Amino acid sequence: MKSNWKDSEAKKLKGDLLKLRVYTSRLLGNNEDLVMHGGGNTSVKIKETNIFGEEEEVLYVKGSGWDLATIEAPGFAPVKLSALHRLAQLDTLSDVDMVKNQRMAMTNPSAPNPSVEAILHAIIPYTFVDHTHADAVVTVTNTPGGKKRIQEIYGDKILIIPYVMPGFILAKKIYEMTKNIDWDSIDGMVLMNHGVFTFHNDPKISYEKMISIVDASEKYLKKQGANAIKGKGKGKIDGLQIAKLRKKVSEVWNKPVLAKLDRSASAKTFSELSDVAKITSRGPLTPDHIIRTKRTPMMVSDSPKKDLEQYVKNYKAYYKKYNTGEQTLLDQAPRWAIVPGSGVVSFGPTVKHTRIIEDIARHTQRAIFQAEHLGGWKALGKGDLFEMEYWSLEQAKLKKAGKPKSMQGKVAIVTGAASGIGKACVESLIEQGAVVTGLDIAPAIEGMFPQKEALGIRCDVTSEKQLKKAIDETIATFGGIDMLVSNAGIFPKSARIADMDGKLWDKSLELNVTSHQRLLQLLIPYLEVGFDPAVVIIASKNVPAPGPGAAAYSVAKAGLTQLGRVAAMELGGKGIRVNIIHPNAVYDTAIWTDEVLQARAKHYGLTVKEYKTNNMLKVEVTSRDVADLATAMLGKTFAKITGAQVPIDGGNERVI
Repeated sequence: MKSNWKDSEAKKLKGDLLKLRVYTSRLLGNNEDLVMHGGGNTSVKIKETNIFGEEEEVLYVKGSGWDLATIEAPGFAPVKLSALHRLAQLDTLSDVDMVKNQRMAMTNPSAPNPSVEAILHAIIPYTFVDHTHADAVVTVTNTPGGKKRIQEIYGDKILIIPYVMPGFILAKKIYEMTKNIDWDSIDGMVLMNHGVFTFHNDPKISYEKMISIVDASEKYLKKQGANAIKGKGKGKIDGLQIAKLRKKVSEVWNKPVLAKLDRSASAKTFSELSDVAKITSRGPLTPDHIIRTKRTPMMVSDSPKKDLEQYVKNYKAYYKKYNTGEQTLLDQAPRWAIVPGSGVVSFGPTVKHTRIIEDIARHTQRAIFQAEHLGGWKALGKGDLFEMEYWSLEQAKLKKAGKPKSMQGKVAIVTGAASGIGKACVESLIEQGAVVTGLDIAPAIEGMFPQKEALGIRCDVTSEKQLKKAIDETIATFGGIDMLVSNAGIFPKSARIADMDGKLWDKSLELNVTSHQRLLQLLIPYLEVGFDPAVVIIASKNVPAPGPGAAAYSVAKAGLTQLGRVAAMELGGKGIRVNIIHPNAVYDTAIWTDEVLQARAKHYGLTVKEYKTNNMLKVEVTSRDVADLATAMLGKTFAKITGAQVPIDGGNERVI
């Protein structure tokens, strides 16, 4: 563990205590071995003059909902220190009263709720206080004789706090333990099964004490031979196994969720440990993780359905044993699963949520693996973990997510996604909450979409090998496939039948028809285990209203339409909807350059604007218009429609 403090950066802050607090908080937050995804908290005590001209000391403590990695000054809640000191002296204080009184003592009512550890930060008599859930330290505490090991590492320079619930109970415990202590005689506190506190009037010293304490535990683990997991080769991808698992977990969760496969060498090695089921059944790295990961992962065998049923049964038994009658049963779906030979699968309703689970699972695996070298992984007891999982203040965090978007948790594949209608479809679907794999032969597809909800894959859709690889990547990243926008195609150069180049004809049929059939065939097994599975085929106005010189294109699109009609009949019994869109005169695509538009408009004696709106409604049809229609057809609006052919052309006289 190395210090990332830079004097040159700190000097720019000119002694501003709150800015320095932001700076060191981010140093802590950007190190996953210290805190992860909203974990940990920091504070600074600042003397300020109130509206009455009176000087008072205010504790700026991390606000609820903020992440130390990205926190800014508004992310700290200002609370009157005197009020927090008085709360610490109470014999008892309920969670509701603690939250209420902390807010009442704030000097800025629009600031976020103070951390549940605000009272604890207040009673530590130093300007800067840092709290992390450092992996190495918690790993040492989560072993038989963990307290003795901590004493061996740090001697008398660390105050060891036995585990108690965070919030007022923890603050009261430390308040009683430190009444007669010389604070200057210790470098920090280790909270068993929980984390580390350091403190000082100098932000650099407080931060570097944290680094030093964690470094000592890391060196201890290394000295004991408790190294990180090593392995060779990536785990295998059994796409259908993952897709079926995702479907079953989603059903228990009562909504579609994503599933991300970590098949790294370390995850694969961990999944193949002979006692992996036993050691992962003992609990999480720290109780703070339990609202995200639940107490244990699910073990996956050759029968995922039975495995999930057993997981649910075990969870209900755990709930029944520790429920006091005041808690309402939460969903019983696992948040991560061990798949021997493949690795670890993480589940979540969004990409962000899923990646958080994956990160926590990865750190948990390492900690378990290391602790096993120190005599065995020994997490906090089930009763304490249940209390944390069902703690009202923790549950409140989960309720702040807001209403999900209509396609949250659903996965789509869009072909021809690097431009025009395909690109617009990717963007439209993401706006509705879906995650999307965009396929295109253009190299630019791989970096085209900055959104974490999009996966751009360079793929020749006429290659079955490349399609299979793209499907595997989609499954490993998102867990399943629910929707397909089959859009890839070319508009061949105009040629009359008598003059048709055979290669041009074959190329049009291969890309505009056969590649769609091949991809649909490959996806049917995945769509069968998808959520409200649906396919939208982008055909053309040339199907109902062809023109001379476009035989290669028109025949191919007509064949594609017929493919869609047959697919609707064959797949309807499996709950898979297939509908077709016939766009016309969509000019914001790559083939319609300004020069081409001007030439075509001139040919008809029209201005460019008149040419682009040459339809019954006198409106321009854009790629986004087509994309929004495709998204609607994939969603609830078309839930009971299949085999439909819908034109989007502003009203074409020949089609009508």
